[in-house]
Amino acid sequence: MRTDRAVERKDIVTYILFRLVILTSLLVSAIVIQLATPDTLPVLPFYYIILGGYGASALFFLAHLWGRGRAALAYAQVVFDLLLITALVHISGGVGSSTYFLYLFPIIAASLVISGRAGFLAASLSAILFGALVDGTYFGLIPYFRPEHVVETSLGSLLVTIFIAWAVFFVIASLMNYLTASLRKTRQALKAAERELLVRERLSEAGRVSASLAHEIRNPLAAISGSVQVLKKELPLDPEQRRLMDIVLKESLRVSQSLEQFLDFALPAKQVFSVINLPEIMDETLRILKAGGVMNGKVEVAGNFRDASISFLGNAGQFKQVFWNLVKNSLAAMPDGGRLTVDFELPNRKEVRVRVADTGRGLSDEDKEHLFEPFYSGFENGRGLGLAVVRRIVDDYDGRIEVRSEPGRGTEVLITLPARGSASA
Repeated sequence: MRTDRAVERKDIVTYILFRLVILTSLLVSAIVIQLATPDTLPVLPFYYIILGGYGASALFFLAHLWGRGRAALAYAQVVFDLLLITALVHISGGVGSSTYFLYLFPIIAASLVISGRAGFLAASLSAILFGALVDGTYFGLIPYFRPEHVVETSLGSLLVTIFIAWAVFFVIASLMNYLTASLRKTRQALKAAERELLVRERLSEAGRVSASLAHEIRNPLAAISGSVQVLKKELPLDPEQRRLMDIVLKESLRVSQSLEQFLDFALPAKQVFSVINLPEIMDETLRILKAGGVMNGKVEVAGNFRDASISFLGNAGQFKQVFWNLVKNSLAAMPDGGRLTVDFELPNRKEVRVRVADTGRGLSDEDKEHLFEPFYSGFENGRGLGLAVVRRIVDDYDGRIEVRSEPGRGTEVLITLPARGSASA
């Protein structure tokens, strides 16, 4: 059964309004026929059924306001409508009536509001109810509503009518399943595009403020750091004072690094391209991280980066930034150790693929939603610029990034780049 989260509240309201429109149309048609043909006897059960439909719609709306069990409420409406339509078909002549086309509306509604599978279930129940009604009246198990409704026909003709109705039910269900699947894919693509636009707008905003940040922060920060260094050398300091000055210098350096990373992200310098070897750049990056003590002895590094050789037309400095940020994120996700896997592939002549995977803590749904937004970090003391820099560089190369991750099961980042120049292994 489809979950309440998947069945939207507005769809429930639309379904109720849809039913009210059909009931009102049937009621108005009956009144017009009654007025145009005075000799026609009033069919009170018809009005009772319509009134029951209105009453049930009111109850369904109250249940909708309660806000719980939306999926069960949607299924209940489909079943109620099919029973109501079966009653209308019976009082309007059974197999000789054309009102069995009304079965199509619950089938369509089930597909749109719940799922394509629900549409097939509605079609199956429609076939069962209509078949039981027709067979029951033909074999005398269900009395005809009026004597004039009795139709003298052969069993073969009766079965043909039933099979045609069944075929129509399931054809409509199949068409609605195809249409709703396409509609849901379109909605998902639209939401993804909206998130992409939001990220790009934020990246653009970050670029607009970077110039003022450079003048307002970087120069005074350098003056503060330089002054503290001079005072540290010239003044007689006790251990506590020296420790405090070391803290000032360390934090100034950290802020300066954050600022430089931001400026590089927002206002990248003009790059010079040449033929580079991507695995060699990754290997060099890992060696620097290991020499700097960032990689503890609990992290196992695996992959084909030491043996692979992939030539690529690009800028070495940019890919150092990409690999540095990806590896730093993986290491931060494995504070107690784990396995880091780095692979390079040429899946075809037109693409280069880089895979960086870890066995760390993984990403939550919120982390994945804001993954490439600047200033959002899932790590304590993180600056939230590393993956934003990676995203910008990959976009500059017309590449794409795919992230696969689950909480507690690690993270895998796949970067696919179009081959530039003479990419080869």
